[in-house]
Amino acid sequence: MSSGPDFSGRVDEAWLAQYREEIIEPELPIVDCHHHLWSRAGSVYLLPELVADLSSGHNIRATVFEECGSMYRADGPEELRSLGETEFVTGVAAMSASGGFGPARACAAIVGNVNLMLRSRVEPILEAHLAASGGRFSAVRFSTAWDADERVHKTVPRPGMLEESQFREGFRYLARFGLAFDAWVYHPQLGEVGTLAADFPHTQIVINHFGSPILGGPNAGRAAEVFAEWRKAMTTLASHENVSVKLGALPVRRSQTSRESRALPLSSEEIAAAWRPFFEVCVEHFGARRCMFESNFPVQKRWCSYAVLWNAFKRLASDASADEKSALFRGTAARAYKLPPALA
Repeated sequence: MSSGPDFSGRVDEAWLAQYREEIIEPELPIVDCHHHLWSRAGSVYLLPELVADLSSGHNIRATVFEECGSMYRADGPEELRSLGETEFVTGVAAMSASGGFGPARACAAIVGNVNLMLRSRVEPILEAHLAASGGRFSAVRFSTAWDADERVHKTVPRPGMLEESQFREGFRYLARFGLAFDAWVYHPQLGEVGTLAADFPHTQIVINHFGSPILGGPNAGRAAEVFAEWRKAMTTLASHENVSVKLGALPVRRSQTSRESRALPLSSEEIAAAWRPFFEVCVEHFGARRCMFESNFPVQKRWCSYAVLWNAFKRLASDASADEKSALFRGTAARAYKLPPALA
């Protein structure tokens, strides 16, 4: 019997299968606004694995692929290598659209990677992604998650890149092409995103992962203080109407003490209880029309199944109105990533 999640990135399906739940509100339409596809050492998550999760009981209408450095071109100009990912995902989307892989339309929109530090050189690169995607390329993620503490994972070599002139020169082309910007930063950096949103009010910005409060590492034992810091930053950020937020991908620290409970995957009750304070702040200040639930699969799959995760989201939204649920589960994502009306 498996004993728990494998933090190397591999997914233990037998371990996940030890815990199952009945599907809550199985008819509720959903757009999963954030998942990856990849084949890496010890971890494979491609269309068959995605379809298996999409078919686990919830009414997934469509998904949005999020860049993850997968299937880049092996040669050619460095700035064009990420086109390989867009080309790969476009092929997956075409396979899904054939109807032979279930009713959900996988990768109906694509969030790709373009180096926005390239100033005006980003223009033809964005055009190339748009052309390669069959109209699905709808946003760019240029992650700038950084913290001074060596225990915190960094996606860039230095802080403050959102404020640098070369980034901003590249960033201004997003509005020209009607593209959104996905921002992965940690909570101490949310003020930088606010400044960016104020300076570029016509570009939609989507904050990933609840704004990524740093809950471990240097902040272990500071949960209340970090929550207060994060809440203040998110409250300020919410004043910018061009900013939306993805809800998901926070760590869960279990309160159970028995060995048996710790050995099982997370339940939807555990996830909802851990994430509820963050969820309530986001919905209060951004409103449901600027919030959207994200799976972050297969990363989240190291702790729970797809069916359980969406049950957790439905528990979080149990008191929401029908209009609020519509926004949280599909409407906000459909607007942010310009999904076809039939999928919204």
